[in-house]
Parts: sequence; C-alpha cells; structure tokens
Amino acid sequence: MPALFLAMLLVPIVEIFVIVRVGQTIGAGPTILLLIADGMLGAWLIRHEGARAWRALMETLAAGRMPTRELADGALVLVGGTLLIAPGFLTDILGYLLVLPFTRPLARGAVVRYAAGRIRIVTPPGMARPNTARPDGRVVSGEVVDDGKPPRDR
Repeated sequence: MPALFLAMLLVPIVEIFVIVRVGQTIGAGPTILLLIADGMLGAWLIRHEGARAWRALMETLAAGRMPTRELADGALVLVGGTLLIAPGFLTDILGYLLVLPFTRPLARGAVVRYAAGRIRIVTPPGMARPNTARPDGRVVSGEVVDDGKPPRDR
C-alpha cells in the first residue's frame, strides 16, 4: 500500500513539473492546446478500442471459448483510458501504450508475467490438486465421489 500512496503523491507532482517545462519551452497557449488535443484524441481512441475489445469479448463468449485475452485487453483499455483522461503528458504516454492495438500485446504480456509470478495454488494438506502433472509428465485427471461415509483418519 505504501507504493500506491507514494505513486498518488508523486505522479501529480511530476506531471505538473513536465507541463510547466513544456509550457516554458513552447509557450502556455500551445501547451494548453496540446493537452486539449491529446485529451480529444485519447477520448476517441478509448471509445474505438473499447468497442473493439467489447466486440471481441462477445464473439469469444458466443463461440464458447474462455475469453482470457479479451478480458485482459478490456482491462488494459480501461486502465489506459483512465490514464488518458487524467491531464498530463506522462500518464498519457502510458495510457497510449495500454490502449493502442499494436502496443497492447506487449503490455498484456508484461501483466501476465507479473501476475503469473504472484499467483500461488494452495491446496489443503493431503489433497492432490486436480489435473496435476505426475513426475513422468503425464496428466492424471480425477473426480471426487462422495459416498456419504465420513472420511477416515489418516
């Protein structure tokens, strides 16, 4: 939680600094126009890519497949759109990386690698995980049958 608090404190300060520096370099008027144009482009892109992600999700669900990629894309468009709505140049750069269709797969891969490193499968003691691979590499599927008898002590 301290990292999130620190980010919420530092990001606006850095954004203000960057906006002021850009304003000193190109002038206040062009900086304001650039921020407005950036916001308008971001809003159009969010609408376009959000609709595309929604259609892909609906098509995948209609086909009866698991929509893992489509859900990840939808989440990335949502987060990227939030960053694009926030005024500033640095958050917009990150937002564009998450929303644009040719950079989104890179972001999706990074998120998947991050999440895979943080997920742990926990099973109760003495219970094997279903569909786990054996040491020889074969997968053994199983099913639990309740015969109504209480479990024996081990």
